[in-house]
Amino acid sequence: MYDLLFRNVLKRMEPEFAHHAAMLVIRAAGSAPIAPVVRALTKPDPSLEVRTLGLTFPSPFGVAAGFDKNAVGVRGLEALGFGHVEIGTVTAIPQPGNPKPRLFRLVADRGLVNRMGFNNRGARAAAKRIAKLRRGGAVVGANIGKSRVVEVDNAIPDYVTSARALAPLADYLAVNVSSPNTPGLRGLQAVETLRPLLEAVREAAGSTPLLVKIAPDLPDDEVTAISQMAVEIGLDGLIATNTTISREGLSTDAAAVEAMGAGGVSGPPVKARSLEVLNLVRAAVPDPQFCVISVGGVETAGDVRERLDAGATLVQGYTGFIYRGPLWAREINRGLRK
Repeated sequence: MYDLLFRNVLKRMEPEFAHHAAMLVIRAAGSAPIAPVVRALTKPDPSLEVRTLGLTFPSPFGVAAGFDKNAVGVRGLEALGFGHVEIGTVTAIPQPGNPKPRLFRLVADRGLVNRMGFNNRGARAAAKRIAKLRRGGAVVGANIGKSRVVEVDNAIPDYVTSARALAPLADYLAVNVSSPNTPGLRGLQAVETLRPLLEAVREAAGSTPLLVKIAPDLPDDEVTAISQMAVEIGLDGLIATNTTISREGLSTDAAAVEAMGAGGVSGPPVKARSLEVLNLVRAAVPDPQFCVISVGGVETAGDVRERLDAGATLVQGYTGFIYRGPLWAREINRGLRK
């Protein structure tokens, strides 16, 4: 039924407008009168619980950053069966993001192109939202990035501001240095610049678990070097991967892709590289206590199982929600149980 709705209605809607419309439905699913009914249909089986980062995740499958930037849909996403929600990317300074249009569907590839640009209401507003969620059981991670108006040379205090606001409230923090949509951000992934940044955020985060999110476009040796450094400085885990700037192997018409312009590609086009990066990270850090969250091109229970078998502790998705619909997490969880 959802496939029919997507092909005949949703596909015709402007992607960002469709996302906001869907978020209204998700928020309704998490409201007090409706959530218990939804949870009865979607609750993950207890056998799927994962213990990591000092937390218990009801399922290994969660929502990647970018879907719920301002922590407004957490209750609904939890009710729909996701094991955790990573909100953000959040910046210290509120910002509108890049000019619209900035989100595009690659329907033939079941993917997306986005150049959202960290549009969000700021770390202080996100902290207030998460504080309200603490009365429930949702596992909430907070993904933090650099404010656009802040120069790269001043990135450390900017990240630290977000970390101090969110660490006392979030279940874990993720440092995003891998989005292709903020000028200069990916340059922070170089080990010599990344180490002091992560050390400063590590201190600001206190006892809150800290992870770093990396790009799929890094060379193999840099993936290995960052993984090893993460262990050296005491990080709790790593998230692999963000969207890719590559346009290779797409089924969507090349002229249409070019017309979309710059942005990161998500969904199946990044699947193979995301799995490669996961294998590189686990080869560098085989310790199962080091949490590795795999993201990129995950759509089915088989995809999630493949990542878990390759050493992922948790798995996240985003783009599949657009093509699979609101019962996506339930499908994943039931498939994993089988």
